[in-house]
Amino acid sequence: MTDTTTALSSGALSSRRAGGRSFATLVRAEARKLFDTRTGMILTAILVVFGPGSVVARGFVAGPHFFTLAGTAGIVLGILLPVLAILTVTGEWSHRTALTTFVLEPRRGRVLAAKFLPPLAVAVLAGALALLLALPVTAAVAAVRGVPADWDVAPGTVLGWVAVLVICTAQGQALGMLLLNAPAAIVIYLASPMAWSAVRGLGGAGEELAGWLDLNTTTNLLTGGGMTGGGAARLAVSVLVWIAVPVTVGALRVCRKDIN
Repeated sequence: MTDTTTALSSGALSSRRAGGRSFATLVRAEARKLFDTRTGMILTAILVVFGPGSVVARGFVAGPHFFTLAGTAGIVLGILLPVLAILTVTGEWSHRTALTTFVLEPRRGRVLAAKFLPPLAVAVLAGALALLLALPVTAAVAAVRGVPADWDVAPGTVLGWVAVLVICTAQGQALGMLLLNAPAAIVIYLASPMAWSAVRGLGGAGEELAGWLDLNTTTNLLTGGGMTGGGAARLAVSVLVWIAVPVTVGALRVCRKDIN
């Protein structure tokens, strides 16, 4: 009996100590999980290769237009960053490491919060790197073609473009948390633009519905300028439907889920 009591006391003490891990430590651990899996490394390699490659190729096709070239990298980022975020959220369940993670940190809400920050930070960093990469490519293309470079872009447009990358990444995370199934979340994320295109083809009602619920539509004003109160309301509704609600439902599901 004494041995059993001692073992239980030691386990409780270990759990309390694990539960006392700082949030910064959890964030660092989750940041490592972005890249230390085989899939994460493959996606990162694709980003490193195709991001710069698309900028250079578009430069020689479209000419020295700075924001156009940065936006080309944004297409690659907008597809792969959400997929990477989905895999980060669902990886605990597909690799069956959730039990270990939640034993080390029993407060599941803190783990989920720590999972969200690294992909969003990577989205901001990737957007900044794409802009930096577009600078020399624009200058080089202008020099080769012997034409002036087009640097005309408003700071608000740049910030809105980065915000769109963050929103897309957050949408991927939200779908991953809601479904806890990587293939299903990835398919829904990648197929949603085609689905909304079909909805818009239904006529006025479809256009109105997409204008409120399609994130690709509601985020256009962030980069196109002219954000109005109505546009902000539409963006808020789509973010609520595609990010806030799935995250809330998914978090409740994870926090109450039996793990074995």
